[in-house]
Amino acid sequence: MQYRVEGIVIRSMDYGEGNKIITLLTNTHGKIAVIVRGAKKVRSRHGSLSQLFTYGEYLFFRNSGLGTLTHGEIIESHHVLREQLELTAYSSYAAELVDRALQEEDAGSYMFEQLKACLASFAEGKDVMITMQLFEMKILEAAGYGPDFNACVSCGNTVPPMALSARGGGILCSRCRYKDQEALELSDSALKLLRLYRGLDLRRLGNVQVKDDTKKQLKQAMRLLMDMHIGLPLKSRSFLDQLDRYSI
Repeated sequence: MQYRVEGIVIRSMDYGEGNKIITLLTNTHGKIAVIVRGAKKVRSRHGSLSQLFTYGEYLFFRNSGLGTLTHGEIIESHHVLREQLELTAYSSYAAELVDRALQEEDAGSYMFEQLKACLASFAEGKDVMITMQLFEMKILEAAGYGPDFNACVSCGNTVPPMALSARGGGILCSRCRYKDQEALELSDSALKLLRLYRGLDLRRLGNVQVKDDTKKQLKQAMRLLMDMHIGLPLKSRSFLDQLDRYSI
């Protein structure tokens, strides 16, 4: 059967002497693996369609299992994401999250639009850390672990100060803070931004300026949530951590 989809390459691996197998996050069929024959050859018509982060239209044939690419057109190559180390690192993390953290039923059209917006934000020069944290929140939501930041998850209190309980899936007020000794104290600014992350569509993200202290706290918060609920050893995140240490 022939399929025509819009897709973003979230994984690309060599297959045989001259071929590649790519995994696409598509707008209509979730995640799909497709063989791109001859992709490694210098004069390949389809080589550029197999590069990570490429957004394009893909026409492929599939009866069962792997599809075979027959034609494609690039909509956005995202070459800048492969040319700058920091952008490559963040884009790789976003792609690997979609590839490994989401089940097929979770990788629908909404996540396709969120990944597309995430990569576009990187390319447009928006704050990479804020963009990535917002995308992590979308991953948590899609996987069924969206945290509750509206009120204390234990008693329903809405009066600050609040602390993040990753184990509890939300925030704890000062009276209930003792129920999770590992809960992270949140400043008002950090809590407001976490609430924003929870409700904001990445397609509506503008240029956001956040103080360094708040960024640091947001990074801790998102790390706790991701480790608790996703908990995957991702090579791309390890590389991001190395970049952070190098930049200090």
